[in-house]
Amino acid sequence: MAIRIRSSFHAGGKPRTMAELASVIAMLAWKLAIDSIKRMREAEYDIDLGDAYFDFVCEFMVFLALAADRVAYRELTPEQRLEFTTALAQRMAATIEDNRDMLLFDVAPGKCQQHVLDLFNKRGAEYADHGYTGDGPDFGFRRCFAACLQEVLPEKDRLWAVDQVMEIESPEAIKALEKTLAGLFHPGEPKSRRSRHAEVGE
Repeated sequence: MAIRIRSSFHAGGKPRTMAELASVIAMLAWKLAIDSIKRMREAEYDIDLGDAYFDFVCEFMVFLALAADRVAYRELTPEQRLEFTTALAQRMAATIEDNRDMLLFDVAPGKCQQHVLDLFNKRGAEYADHGYTGDGPDFGFRRCFAACLQEVLPEKDRLWAVDQVMEIESPEAIKALEKTLAGLFHPGEPKSRRSRHAEVGE
């Protein structure tokens, strides 16, 4: 079942800070990751609680963080992008840390948070080789994501997971992300004007 995503937001007439926008996206990414796990389990992929569940959530959220950074590159000033993406990585790491008892057993405080930040930096270098335009992530970007998720699944599921991730999980998540970011970065702006922003394949 699809989750409901808000794409318009109000802050009492006051512009939202980049940190506030990042918090919205971090929570969205968490919900999308959990929703994806439910969908893949329904498709009979084995994602058990513990390391596999934790790694799946981390990879999924980092993918969305790096996709959001590409949108920020397209839509924000360099200073705003830096502030937004830094806050986003930190907020995602904090979200996973706050939910560590749901994801892992007997993990030391702070370990999950540091893992996410390290993973963000590692994957950032890997995804940097691929493009992201107004149509979303290119084939290489999505294939890289599929390869990352493929590694957290049992051997029997890995071959089929690539198509599932590239054709279903990635497009569903990116659609929700782009819609939400449009509402955050350009509140009150008609959709037709939002669509005219320049494309970039950073």
